[in-house]
Amino acid sequence: MSTLKLDLESYKDLLKQYIETQNEQALYRAEQFSKHSIQQNITPDEIINVHIEALLELYPDIPSNIQSSLNFLLETMISYGLAYQEYQALREKQLELQSEISVAANMQQTLLSTTKPEMSELDVGAISTPAKQMNGDYYHFVKDQEGSLGIAVADVIGKGVPAALCMSMIKYSMDSFPDSRMEPSVILEGMNRVVERNVDPSMFVTMFYGLYDPDTHEFNYSSAGHEPGFYYSAKNDSFHDIEAEGLVLGVDRSVKYEQYTQHLDVGDMVVLLTDGVTECRTGDRFIERDEISDVIHQYKHLSAQEITEQVYRHFERLQDFQLRDDFTMIILRREV
Repeated sequence: MSTLKLDLESYKDLLKQYIETQNEQALYRAEQFSKHSIQQNITPDEIINVHIEALLELYPDIPSNIQSSLNFLLETMISYGLAYQEYQALREKQLELQSEISVAANMQQTLLSTTKPEMSELDVGAISTPAKQMNGDYYHFVKDQEGSLGIAVADVIGKGVPAALCMSMIKYSMDSFPDSRMEPSVILEGMNRVVERNVDPSMFVTMFYGLYDPDTHEFNYSSAGHEPGFYYSAKNDSFHDIEAEGLVLGVDRSVKYEQYTQHLDVGDMVVLLTDGVTECRTGDRFIERDEISDVIHQYKHLSAQEITEQVYRHFERLQDFQLRDDFTMIILRREV
């Protein structure tokens, strides 16, 4: 009680000094009083209560309507104080959760990391940027014992932690496959069984798997409901959609995936992507696929990696630097 009495007397002196002089010194002391109150975890309603008591001691004959208004203010600040305490508690939990998600995002980045291959026959570029902290896209490169390059691109229909956990499972399932040559259709059928057993039915996973043979320069591929990519013909200087039918992973355990083949001549490109690229929006309008191929064509004189980076920057600017979905693009260009 002595501390409260001291605070009351101190506040009463401050209030009286300011009412009589209205100088800056009194305001400065009031500011110090506020800081001290915060350090002591004194709530706003307690300060209002001290203010009312000090005012009544200084001016006992305050009109009843003024006293009522002060009591009204006190009740208002009591409610405010309770709401503010709840807000602070929620904010602390939010900050704690954000910190945990940040750690998880860094772990995911390490877990999903893959090494971009160096091949004399093929120029490879890749970029994958999450719209939020956790990435629901995944890409992976793997060389088999015969020197062929396998490329996997996957997308979980969804965002956040569940999508990220699903992608981690996809990654480790891919790592469990043998190093010997496996056709894209076989890879997708194996992944389909994994997803069917382990992923919640409410989540959908699309996946594209391609296999480039440096001896024949053939690109074999299969798709599980994944966003169509592009094939660029250097001879005709034209782009075509890479169409491949296939059910998304995890829906039907017994589904079979058809395999397709595209021969690559020198200068030809294969562009693989996720729907975060094709569903970019400018205002209320979704971009057309032709706009993507036009941007790629604009930078085709650059290396494959530089093309992916320039395309990403273009559509990032188009969306005012606010990605609405995870953005992943891979470009393969035959060099010799």
